[in-house]
Amino acid sequence: MIINALFILSILFSGIYSFINFRGFMDVYEVAILIFSVPVFIWLGYFWSSFRKLFLAIFFLTILSVVLFQHDLQMQETNFFLKYFLSSQSLIMWMTFFFPLSLTAYLYSSFKSNQFSANLGSNFSWIALTAGFTGLMVRWYESYLISLDVGHIPISNLYEVFVLFCLITGAMYLYYEQKSQTKKLGSFVLIIINAAVAFILWYTFAKNADAIQPLVPALQSYWMKIHVPTNFIGYGAFSISAMIAVAYLLRNQSLVKNILPSEYVMEDLMYKSIAIGFIFFTIATILGAIWAAEAWGGYWSWDPKETWALIVWLNYAAWLHLRLVKGLRGDVLAWWSVIGLLITTFAFIGVNLFLSGLHSYGEL
Repeated sequence: MIINALFILSILFSGIYSFINFRGFMDVYEVAILIFSVPVFIWLGYFWSSFRKLFLAIFFLTILSVVLFQHDLQMQETNFFLKYFLSSQSLIMWMTFFFPLSLTAYLYSSFKSNQFSANLGSNFSWIALTAGFTGLMVRWYESYLISLDVGHIPISNLYEVFVLFCLITGAMYLYYEQKSQTKKLGSFVLIIINAAVAFILWYTFAKNADAIQPLVPALQSYWMKIHVPTNFIGYGAFSISAMIAVAYLLRNQSLVKNILPSEYVMEDLMYKSIAIGFIFFTIATILGAIWAAEAWGGYWSWDPKETWALIVWLNYAAWLHLRLVKGLRGDVLAWWSVIGLLITTFAFIGVNLFLSGLHSYGEL
């Protein structure tokens, strides 16, 4: 009861504080997004009890970080707690520390049938989520400390969206883990999250990509605040499905045969992940078309990003059609899910990096 009350109060406080302090930087659409977010977060907490604890941890850590900054970005160099624990970059680095620990614990639990290690894997993932989400919230605050003109939601470049991908994929997996009451797939799903973690580390130390940069003009839109997160819920769900598909395809191998859940559970989770991902990816594509019409004067221009988004959409539409209408099951859909992830990965990264077009914002 106390946690429920604190959860609701923290959401209301966050919404009211944001409205009072940043109303001058919002247009009517952004105000609408803020107001709509309050009941959505409350509903998420009602629907998934673990979300309440996660939100509260993020809320209090973010408040603590903001207090320690004292409206001065240079405090992250002189304050011990900010420098090593509560600045955005420190928190994101802690995320990159705990996700590999989580994978290690899951792998150990799989091959040693150790429930304690499996629980440890889940706990490490929860810690990584807390650190990562708090890191993004603090990064948002830090961007306004640099300059009011620089301030923006931290989902605008390749570094930030890779962090977002890790967090959304991790959160969705932990939800499925709780609902299916099995931790046996953590050693597969955490592989793709840690692949993204490896990229974040390389991108940070080799390219200094963690620096907060002003938004390019095309991204200075309220549509970014809903299009990008919606898109990455789709990407995260498709990634989970593909890694479960890998486990499904290996189910008869002696090395993993006895450590996987039943075929029914894996097929069900594959289907649910793709169904959820398809819904959100469809919404994101529609929002992207509306954004394109506002930014460039047309809903569709066969830009490489738009074309590959259509390919991704058609791929998963066909997958769902074959499963729901034709009743197809088994290895064919599992392979299709794995190949679908390769297509989605190119649509996510490859198009931005290797094909010129209106969406060419990322660079290595």
